[in-house]
Amino acid sequence: MDFEHARYNMIEQQIRPWNVLDQDILDLLSVVHREDFVPPAYRTMAFTDMEVPLTVGGRATGECMLAPKVEARILQELGVRKHESVLEIGTGSGHMAALLAHRGRHVDTLEIDADLARFAGENLARAGVSNVTVRQTDGSDPNGNLPSYDVIVLSGSVPVVPDRLLAKLNAGGRLAVIVGEEPVMHAQIISRAQGSGFTTRMLFETVARPLRGFVGRSAFRF
Repeated sequence: MDFEHARYNMIEQQIRPWNVLDQDILDLLSVVHREDFVPPAYRTMAFTDMEVPLTVGGRATGECMLAPKVEARILQELGVRKHESVLEIGTGSGHMAALLAHRGRHVDTLEIDADLARFAGENLARAGVSNVTVRQTDGSDPNGNLPSYDVIVLSGSVPVVPDRLLAKLNAGGRLAVIVGEEPVMHAQIISRAQGSGFTTRMLFETVARPLRGFVGRSAFRF
């Protein structure tokens, strides 16, 4: 398979038409090789417009990589800057963490599945991405001891926006999340003002695999 040709077609035929026009983002998609983060059995599907199943060591984890255009659009709309700290929940293969790491200062990424956490760590190390810390833990745990971040990304869907994660946003911070249940979900960017206020920007409709553990609404209230 000609990966470079397939990558070019992915960018020009899937991602650019989806209003991803930031040239820095498009260039980054050529630098971070998506096929290196896909399980070997699905490598030829790395550039298809779909969620790629994550099978590790012959075991189907039940998780998937987000579609390429979804990752790219979220990355563009977040506008991550070099000095910013990033939290990702749902590491998967490590691909989104690698993209975020190229844009931000450091990425903490949480993965509930031990095999996936190990797989992602290996992928990131092989790709030479050194500013990512992979933690095998339940990102939905309300008792999790997390610092605050400038950017938070949920790489999967949740039924409602988790209040406890909004509380972990620094002033001026942004949270990217896909909210809802099939057949309709909405990708959103939620921004925190200098005080305690939040604004929500709707991006697009999509469907994504739910993140494990995120059910109902947390007890936290502003």
